Amino acid sequence: MKRIHKIFLSLLSGLLLGAGWPERGLPFLLFIGFVPLLIVEYELWKNRENNHASAILPYVAITVSTWVLLTTWWVFISTPVGIVATVLVNTSLVGGAFYLFHITHRRISGVTIAYTSLIAYVLTAEFVHLRWDLNFPWLNLGNGFASYPKWIQWYEYTGTFGGSLWILTLNVMIFFFVRDRILLKICSRRVGLRMAGTLLLLIAPILISVVMYNRYTEKTDPVDVVVVQPNIDPYNEQYDLDPTLVTERMLALAAEKSDSLTDFAVFPESAIQEYIFEDQIDHSPSLARIRKFNRKYERMNIITGISSRKIFEPGETLSASARKFRDADRYYDSYNTALFVAHDSTLQKYHKSKLTPGVEIMPYIRFLPFLEKFAINLGGTTGSLGVNPDQTPFRVNDKLKIASVICYESVYGEFLNRFILNGANVIFVITNDGWWGNTAGHRQHLLFSVIRAIETRRSIARSANTGISCFISQRGDISQRTAYWVPAAIRQKINANDRITFYVKYGDYIGRFSLLVAALCALLTISESIRKRKHRI
Repeated sequence: MKRIHKIFLSLLSGLLLGAGWPERGLPFLLFIGFVPLLIVEYELWKNRENNHASAILPYVAITVSTWVLLTTWWVFISTPVGIVATVLVNTSLVGGAFYLFHITHRRISGVTIAYTSLIAYVLTAEFVHLRWDLNFPWLNLGNGFASYPKWIQWYEYTGTFGGSLWILTLNVMIFFFVRDRILLKICSRRVGLRMAGTLLLLIAPILISVVMYNRYTEKTDPVDVVVVQPNIDPYNEQYDLDPTLVTERMLALAAEKSDSLTDFAVFPESAIQEYIFEDQIDHSPSLARIRKFNRKYERMNIITGISSRKIFEPGETLSASARKFRDADRYYDSYNTALFVAHDSTLQKYHKSKLTPGVEIMPYIRFLPFLEKFAINLGGTTGSLGVNPDQTPFRVNDKLKIASVICYESVYGEFLNRFILNGANVIFVITNDGWWGNTAGHRQHLLFSVIRAIETRRSIARSANTGISCFISQRGDISQRTAYWVPAAIRQKINANDRITFYVKYGDYIGRFSLLVAALCALLTISESIRKRKHRI
């Protein structure tokens, strides 16, 4: 195969993966997205005596960079360096997985072990991407079905890793068919049976999911929620307007839908922009207005986003994110905070714990502290923010606890599970989503909440500053979806749920098992390399 053909196939893989991605993609394409790249790898494997294992890397780079640019180009709008980092990080992770697979394939004669290693290496890369400081797991393969909740009801057992495993396994099986039937011209009963197995693996999970979807019924336990979408331009208004005017705008929208039966009004991330010191929070003019609004209604509670700060007392242990005052020998932390204002005016706080790399935290700042000054100014502050030690829900009463998930946190399944294990039976997502304009970015972000609803079987109320705000059922159905960049208030009763799903209980067990399999495959590869080297000697 000529080099130009390999380049074309690598590009085709990237195009297929991009065309299969939500929110307007055709997800069936994900099942064949890696097949052209696997053909390239097979051709390199056949001619392994004439090339180095690293020969696979340029072709993987073409595939992944094409996929990333087609699906997350909108990152450029908020931060040009962000899209460069996204391409480099994803290419490094997927490229590293394919490179290890190609080495294993060259060293081990067993086809089953070789292609099992591919699946394990890619799943391990996804597992790592959820946990290291450079995390941006937007393109983890299991996210690709977010537009089709009827296909993935079984995510309550597997999480997104089940979807990733499904995609990778089918890609390998379809590649085997293409290799045998088209490249090698084999026409046998074995090839036919393999194709029948491939079709079964494609169709069976969808049919099982549709049955689960149709049979799932929410237990009636209503919470009456008003969601507010104030539509404050994050670039030209949010940090320039008087904070009290912003608060009054949100309260006026909430008043349009509220009455004596309303339990909650939900405002978006960073809705209050007074930079409140937490020991002086009772002096906030915006908070005073919110408390006054609460008292107008018999049952009203409000959850809102604020930017808050905490001053460290003399002798108190400083956090890794602590900052020094310019004019005093004192330190403080800045937080992206969710604030619960109860009807009786008591307060509870939760500090965002899964921070956006480069925006709210500089990766590996504890090892490279000089990078702190390069933090991108988004969200009204620079430098790394402080975090909450645990995912603690807001306690409303003995029966009701609310997980207040802030923006980027909604991308992480196992992370959000800890809210549920700590007692949360309803989820509120508060976010901004105005940084990327009217692109696929905010629509993809919304769809991740659909996945979280299915994984946890929790109803979700989502308040996005500029949209899309909505309600999401425990089956992942979106209702009252607002228009983008339009002020709005919506109201709906959503059901609380106490049931703990298998995935909430056991988390990313597929990722952990893949890590073990990947380690075993790597050790087997090393062992086989040593054995062959000794044999040659």
